Amino acid sequence: MDSSGWRKGVAIGKWIPIILVGVVLFPWSNVHGQSLNPSSFPSLVSSLNISGPLDFCGEGVPLETQEVRERLEKELLLTVWDRPQVILWLKRSRRYLPYIEEKLKEAGMPDDLKYVAIAESALRPHAGSRKGAKGFWQFIEATGRKYGLVVNKHIDERRNIFASTRAAIKYFKDLHGAFGSWTLAAAAYNMGEDGLMAAIVTQGVDNYYYLYLPLETQRYVLRIVVVKLIISDPPRYGFRLSDEDYYPPLAFDRIEIDLFQNVSLKLIAQAASTHFKVIKDLNPEIRGHYLPAGRHGILLPRGASKGFQARFQPLLKNLMVDEKERTYVVKKGDTLASIAERFNIPLSALIIWNRLDPRVYLQPGDRLVIYRKENIPTGID
Repeated sequence: MDSSGWRKGVAIGKWIPIILVGVVLFPWSNVHGQSLNPSSFPSLVSSLNISGPLDFCGEGVPLETQEVRERLEKELLLTVWDRPQVILWLKRSRRYLPYIEEKLKEAGMPDDLKYVAIAESALRPHAGSRKGAKGFWQFIEATGRKYGLVVNKHIDERRNIFASTRAAIKYFKDLHGAFGSWTLAAAAYNMGEDGLMAAIVTQGVDNYYYLYLPLETQRYVLRIVVVKLIISDPPRYGFRLSDEDYYPPLAFDRIEIDLFQNVSLKLIAQAASTHFKVIKDLNPEIRGHYLPAGRHGILLPRGASKGFQARFQPLLKNLMVDEKERTYVVKKGDTLASIAERFNIPLSALIIWNRLDPRVYLQPGDRLVIYRKENIPTGID
């Protein structure tokens, strides 16, 4: 160690007694005026004491096979170690799982399939993958559309818990019909039917646990099994949540709304006597700031449907008048930037108000809605 390093060490050493005194006099557990519960959870090694039997959808996990047990232990260790994530999906579970359980029961499907949604998205509507999968059940666009989900520039039902769960149930039913096993159906859900079928034919094996598959798929079903283990007995793995710790179930009113033009969600929020963000959070499938013309089922805060139409229709009528007064006809040479500068408004606001793709050039004669600076709607800077 050089002399400068030695001096730094001496300086740090002088502070150690002061730091220790501070810890004694001002313990972290009392920083905010109340003591925190001491952390106490089983050792990671003890959490691996799985005696079995263990199953997924009634199909046994062969714990007697050492390689399978090792794969399971790996997933269990990695999951339990990520405690913040586990706590969050445990807290979300009572918000979403009751609906999934109900629909699985109605369809005569195994209850264990609900754990797939947790493994896929941690019950986050906006979860996404590098491959373009989205939503609670992580559908890619093509598969989502195949099973009845609306996916376009306005609506993405992969992020809707109700629509995506119905689609997932249909998909799993088809996969089980093709492979005759819920475990293989889950593997196919992860890697695709064609790839799994090719692996089965090539290897002459039709048991998931003994197939050589892409590494992600080899982990997939066991990750779902680990979710089942933890959800079934959280305290065993050190997660002690009281009833008050769980997020409450979804509470909402559902309404049908007919629109003959694109309408801002701000207008819907006004009619529901709530905030724009509340409408977006209740309806995560709505992309952007507008609902397109057509018939839509949307969720409102509980109780907001009463009198909604009576409040909404006058707002819609006023909107039509306002938009006529605020319409700007694009002239030759105009650009989005030049128009925004002319009216002294943010370029981003101009794009949002008119639902524009900034990559598309304006054409003379196009009509844009312009809010004057003094009349910019609340929430737009």
